[in-house]
Amino acid sequence: MKLGIGIGYGEPQYQVPIESILHAEALGYHTVWTAETYGADALSPLAFIAAHTERIKLATGIVQLDARTPANLAMTAQTIDAMAGGGRVMIGIGVSGPQIVEGWYGRPWGKPNPKLRDTVAIMKKIFRRQGPVSHDGKAFSLPYTGEGSIGLGKPLKSILHAAPDIPILLGTGTDLNIRMTAEVADGWLCFHVVPSMMKDYLRIIEEGLAKRTDGKTLKDFEIVCGLGVMVTDDVKAGLAARKPHIALFVGGMGAKEKNFHVEGMINRGYRDAALRIQELYLAGRKDEAADAVPDEYVDEEWLIGPAARLKERYAAWRDAGFTELRVQRSAPEAIEAMAKIAL
Repeated sequence: MKLGIGIGYGEPQYQVPIESILHAEALGYHTVWTAETYGADALSPLAFIAAHTERIKLATGIVQLDARTPANLAMTAQTIDAMAGGGRVMIGIGVSGPQIVEGWYGRPWGKPNPKLRDTVAIMKKIFRRQGPVSHDGKAFSLPYTGEGSIGLGKPLKSILHAAPDIPILLGTGTDLNIRMTAEVADGWLCFHVVPSMMKDYLRIIEEGLAKRTDGKTLKDFEIVCGLGVMVTDDVKAGLAARKPHIALFVGGMGAKEKNFHVEGMINRGYRDAALRIQELYLAGRKDEAADAVPDEYVDEEWLIGPAARLKERYAAWRDAGFTELRVQRSAPEAIEAMAKIAL
């Protein structure tokens, strides 16, 4: 099992935890993952990390789909990869949510599926440099000939001779988009997925892979899942410590009518709890919202406890079909514990 380390993105003062990253690299971790919402971006830190590390892969989990054009995202990715020595960058892309897409980026939410599909296709054409890039998609066309065009656009080929196979992974959640991910991308970034759910998702992934023409199969396809880890002798307190963060996302990270964290909790069988948490949080009763998070919900998506309990519960993650576990913003002792268990 490969391990990655996820670093924070929501702090008022942004700092790259370079000591933790170097520690993870020394222990044999495969990847460091950045992210973005509406503050610090996910790509700039990768260049900084590349300058301080030697081999660890540099990945985004995720960059937001509407934050950049496909060509701009490809340019940035291949530039960082070139500066890092080549073969180190992995780009994970996700859709974010309507509040950020329309409220922060000023873009229409629209239909994410064709935007994701076109973005992957354009980026791969840019990386491969097999000719000037043209694309006639439902969401993006190159050259652009729509409203406002003056008709002077022409297909262009990247000046930079970059790595032709920079991996592109998609963070998707619906059956339609997961199937499309397996059809066009190099991997899937799981969202609110725990081991007991993987059998059904693997079936959907196989359906998407069956549509490919490049010969990629499940053994060549990355499936990356985020996993929180906390080393503690007090399991009950460890579970309680995670509940305010979960309540924040279920209650406040999205509109009442469209919140992917609520939907994710419902998909895992916690409908009543999800709706109650959201109700309490939106009413300003944040402590009560945190108390409404079930212990078993936290325990399903985190490894919490002493080393022996972590090892015992890790087995389900190891055997579920994931290719990499991204250890989320964990303390040094958690990073070390997972290295001993999984590497």
